[in-house]
Formats: sequence, structure tokens, C-alpha cells
Amino acid sequence: MAQNFDRRDFLTAALAGAGSMMFSSSSAWAAAERYPAIRKAAEAGSEAAIKRIQDWIALPSIAAENLNMQEGAKYMANLARDAGFDAATIVPTDGHPGVFATMDNGAKRTLALYFMYDVKQFDPAEWSSPPLAAKIVDKPGFGRAIVGRGAVNQKGPEATVLAALHAMRAAKVKPPVNIVLVAEGEEEIGSPHFHQVVQRPEVFAALKKAEGIFIPASWQDVNGSVAVNLGSKGVVELELVSSGEKWGRGPKGDIHSSMKAIVDSPAWRLVAALNSLVTPDGNNSVIDGWFENVRPLTAREKELLAEAARTADEQTQKKLLGVNRWVDDLPYAQALERLASQPTVNIEGLVGGYTGPGGKTILPGRAVAKLDLRLVPNQTRAEAVKKMRAHLDKRGFTDVELNVTGGYDPTETAEDSRIIRAELATYKRAGVKATLNPRLAGSWPGAVFTAPPLSLPAGHFGLGHGSGAHAPDEYYVVESTNPKVAGITDAMLGYVDMFYQIAQVS
Repeated sequence: MAQNFDRRDFLTAALAGAGSMMFSSSSAWAAAERYPAIRKAAEAGSEAAIKRIQDWIALPSIAAENLNMQEGAKYMANLARDAGFDAATIVPTDGHPGVFATMDNGAKRTLALYFMYDVKQFDPAEWSSPPLAAKIVDKPGFGRAIVGRGAVNQKGPEATVLAALHAMRAAKVKPPVNIVLVAEGEEEIGSPHFHQVVQRPEVFAALKKAEGIFIPASWQDVNGSVAVNLGSKGVVELELVSSGEKWGRGPKGDIHSSMKAIVDSPAWRLVAALNSLVTPDGNNSVIDGWFENVRPLTAREKELLAEAARTADEQTQKKLLGVNRWVDDLPYAQALERLASQPTVNIEGLVGGYTGPGGKTILPGRAVAKLDLRLVPNQTRAEAVKKMRAHLDKRGFTDVELNVTGGYDPTETAEDSRIIRAELATYKRAGVKATLNPRLAGSWPGAVFTAPPLSLPAGHFGLGHGSGAHAPDEYYVVESTNPKVAGITDAMLGYVDMFYQIAQVS
């Protein structure tokens, strides 16, 4: 069973862990006073907002399995229309479709939103509650939460943004910004075709008008703290395949293992190819030229990471991950610097031969390794793939197939950009302790926005709490019993206030 750990959680939690909300429960959520009519509408619509999440979870769109992809796109478009977008269209790609929607509120400024409607695969046997039932259960320290695949990644936070728009419309309040929404159905397979959505002329033109773009998030920890990300690592997802057929040695299919005495093994060849990529401990890449374009941490980034190490709870992080020590037994401060600054070569899975109960004496004719590469500025996906291919070829592994399934470049956003300043202002007005995070160790396809020619500032924003993305028992808190953590109504008000901050931050 997978660890109950979100790929995005670790550095976010580390940076946020030491802070606490700067308000008591009696003075919480100042937005209630600023937007009383919207607050009243949000409270009245909270049950509908919760059901909207539950209904959405009941329709899983899983790109890796080609499950409900057309249905998921149609559902996403309908959700946007119901929330008040003027137009929502399904955008075809060479893969699974995306969705593009606009809301013209006659405002001076425009805000863009990034959504995804796909979710990760799941094994119901690993869950304590059926992953599509979206039941509400108690989460100690947080309150009542929806449990289901996609609850926090990303349907819960996204549906809360839509609920905020529903509340504004019910209160007869026009949003203070125009809104552009782009959604994809392939985020969980590395967004291989999302650039085709963004590059459509009408989509590109609408995004070009935006002050910035954010992906909804719900990363408040038990103390209510959050991190504001100034960037994210890029990622490449790929497979290395060794086969007797391509190699010209070893069997074309599985044969009896006794033949190993006289027949080469594609599985061992794959192991040799993998070993060539990293140091013996597996912790550092030795791919030729791998580090030549890696940008070192800036003085400001080191300052932020040092503050995180000083104030965060290292033991809590280790417990969250289920580990006892860091790579090379590094001190926590150095571990955080490495997490933010180092590109990685990781084996996600190994598949070959027989993996069922007991033994089955075969010599496999084919073996596959699933890898992901995490990239930092100034690396690119194209560079990483090219260098890995050249590295393998130079060492005689020309027969080992390298099949890229998805990925994108890293992102960076300036600390003084309007989107980041609006996030910080919104958190401050809500009394939330927010800490700047130089780089998220996880990845999202923000590079299609932050890179030229769009060059949009991008970030993550949202109040509330959830966890378990990609893992069993993924959840999203909707009824908070923790005065430091937003439930769904207060999370809605957070998005409302973010709209106003984008409209007025100088």
C-alpha cells in the first residue's frame, strides 16, 4: 500500500510547519465581515457545494486507463457553465481533450485558473472507504472530510473555486476580475498534449490578457499555515524497455530459467542500463552532462530554506514520509536545500517476468523500468531526454528503448509578481501564516504558462486542508472542527478575496 503522502506535500509542509494562524477562533476569517452577502450565500450553498464534489468524484476520468475521458471533459465544461462562465468549450488534442472557458465581467484585470479533471488510478482493496463513494468521515484534528479519489487532487479545491462563483452569483455580486479557465485531462500522465490546448489561438489570446494563473490548493497544516510557491520542479515520465527481440540476444519471449546457462537475459541488461544512470547508492545522476545547465540556488532561496529548516519540525516530516534519515545522513537544512535544488532520476516501478505468488522458473524475454526525472531551472525536458539517450547509446545500450510518456519543464515565478503578492495579501487578511517556498519538489504543467511566449506568473493558492493524493483514503476537509483550518465555506471566501486582491493589488 502506498504511503499516505502527496507528491506536493513535503516541502510545502516543511515550510509551513512552524507557523500558526495569527487569529483566535473568535476573530477568524475577516472575509466574513468584508463580504457578508457572499458569506450568507456561501453558507446557504455549502450542502450543494459538498454534493458537487461528491458527484464529481463518482465520475473518475483516468487518462492512464483511457477511462471516461470524453465524459470527464463534458462534465468539466458543464461545471464551468453552471458556475457562470459565459462559454465553455471542449478542446480536442492528439490525446485526451481539454476545456477552455471564459467569464467576461467587464473588469480591468483578468485572472486565469488551471484545472485538471483527470485523477490517478486506484485499487479499492487498499481503501477503508470506497474510492468513488465520496463518503464523509471524521479526520481527527481537522473535522469532517470527503474520502475519494480526486478529493484533494484536484476536484475538492477546484469545486470550491466554482462554489465561490456560485455564491457570488447568488449574492448578485459580479466578480471583480475577468476569469479564464483552462482544464486538462492528462495531468496524471505528464500532460503530454496540454500545450496543444494552450496554444490554440483563442486560448492563447485569452491567457495573454491575464495578470497570472493559479492552481487551487488546500495545503493548510494542522496549525493553519500554508506555503506560497515561487516555482516547481519539472518532470519527465518515461519507460526503459529491454527485450530480446530488440537486443538480438536473449529470448524473444519467456523461456525456462534453466536456459540462463547459455542464453542472455534482457532483465539483467535492463539492470545494467539502470545502474549506469546513477551512483552506486542511487542518489546522484551520472548521466553525461546532467548538471551542466542546473542553476544553483540563489542567496534569497537559501535564505528561505534556512528559515524553513530553523522553524519546521523535522521529526514530523520524517514521520510523514516513514523514513528515519535523509540521503547521506544530511542535516535538515542541507536536506531541504538538496530537495529544492537537485534534479533526480527515480525508478517508479520495475516490471518483468513473473511477479505472482511463489516462483515460476522463467527467463523473461522483456523487462520494463518506469522512471521519472525531476528537473530544476535551467534544465528542460528535451535536454534531459536527449542526454539520457546519448548516455545509454555511448555505453552500448542502443537497443534499450526509451519511451517518453509525458512531462514538462520547471517553473519559476518572481516574488514581486502580482499573483504572488495577491496570494500573500489574501492570506494575511485571513490571518493565515504564509511562508515563501522557493521551489515545490513536486511538479505541475505550469511551464506552458510561465515560459515564453506567455510568460505568465503562476502559483498555487487556497485555504483548507486535504491529503493523500495518489494514495489510498485521499481526503478533503469540508466541515472543519479546527479553528485554524478553513472548511469549505471559509475556503470559498478565500477564493473570493483572492479575486479582489488580484483586482486591486498595485
